[in-house]
Amino acid sequence: MSKFLTTTAIALTMMAGAAKATDVEVLHWWTSGGEAAALNVLKEDLQSKGIGWVDMPVAGGGGEAAMTALRARVTAGDPPTAVQMLGFDILDWAEQGALGNLDEVAAAEGWDKVVPEALQKFSKYDGHWIAAPVNVHSTNWVWINKAALDAAGGKAPESWDELVAMLDKMKANGITPLAHGGQPWQDATVFDGVVLSKGNDFYKNAFIDLDPDTLGGADMADAFDRLMKLRTYVDDNFSGRDWNLASAMVIEGKAGMQMMGDWAKGEFLKAGQKPGADFVCIRFPGTQGSVTFNSDQFAMFNVSGDDKVKAQMEMASSIESPKFQSAFNVVKGSVPARTDVPDTDFDDCGKKGMKDLAEANTSGSLFGSMAHGHAAPASVKNAVYDVVTKAFNGGYKDGAEAAAALAEAVAAAQ
Repeated sequence: MSKFLTTTAIALTMMAGAAKATDVEVLHWWTSGGEAAALNVLKEDLQSKGIGWVDMPVAGGGGEAAMTALRARVTAGDPPTAVQMLGFDILDWAEQGALGNLDEVAAAEGWDKVVPEALQKFSKYDGHWIAAPVNVHSTNWVWINKAALDAAGGKAPESWDELVAMLDKMKANGITPLAHGGQPWQDATVFDGVVLSKGNDFYKNAFIDLDPDTLGGADMADAFDRLMKLRTYVDDNFSGRDWNLASAMVIEGKAGMQMMGDWAKGEFLKAGQKPGADFVCIRFPGTQGSVTFNSDQFAMFNVSGDDKVKAQMEMASSIESPKFQSAFNVVKGSVPARTDVPDTDFDDCGKKGMKDLAEANTSGSLFGSMAHGHAAPASVKNAVYDVVTKAFNGGYKDGAEAAAALAEAVAAAQ
């Protein structure tokens, strides 16, 4: 690992050496086709302002590899200008004093009034803005191939029993019912939906309050039993598969559905598919009215030089402009991080996402995603990952054993 960090730091520093003073060096993990297309919206917007872009992509859908590369770069004493981050990772770096202050641009543009408080929890530290939220992704979505849905009866499932019945029909029809990639963050994304489907209070008590009795109780045991049931609908080649390749299985009709955050929609759109005609978007059965979210944000690291600081401020301003928020999120599949952006340019799934988010925010059913670092700190999240992935891969005899292991792992991680 030490050798890897050193090599990575040298490589990233060499990339940085090619940058001009008016460039922004951006470390991110948006490397799939749909994500890259969305990122180009930001690149082009900055280029129109005379600001260059030094791209520092680090592949890996959950961002873990990017965070390892970031640590190497900071260790080398040469942090990037801006870094894509999620949730508690932002606060961890802020606590170390590594992030710059965006209060000037935030105050001038009134971010406090238009960015939901649930996002500000991660955009601010000690009362100061330290990151610019790009979007709000919600994670409790299911993406269904329309032809496969029609062949299985045509009615989207609204409950656990209806979901199982549909998966059975898809299996009988000769396709893989559930497209999935065997990576810990993907396993946890599915489990997020399963846990939320058992009730808002249950999700909050388990993953936000980290209540030991809830984590190890009968309802959690049932949630693990359901996760193990879902495993029976996944093909044998799922291990290590990237999420966008699982999306491609649904797009191509090789699989019936995928349980994934709304970034998956970007892959469907890039493939020329249309909501309602080629694919259907629904909330994980049993979770309509509730939303688990993550928010991609760009944290600005402390940099030297007025020109670099100015470039950071320009980038932050571009990210929060309503025009960009609409254009970017239309392509990305997510919804704006501002509450004042109209849904005019969004497709039906996007309009539904914006409506669901607004309703959840008002009703108190908007929750940070455990799987995506917005419910608990990284140490707890990683402990949950370990248990969930072990359960998904048959490592426990039943849900009760998995639930007991979860309670023990979370307690040890705190």
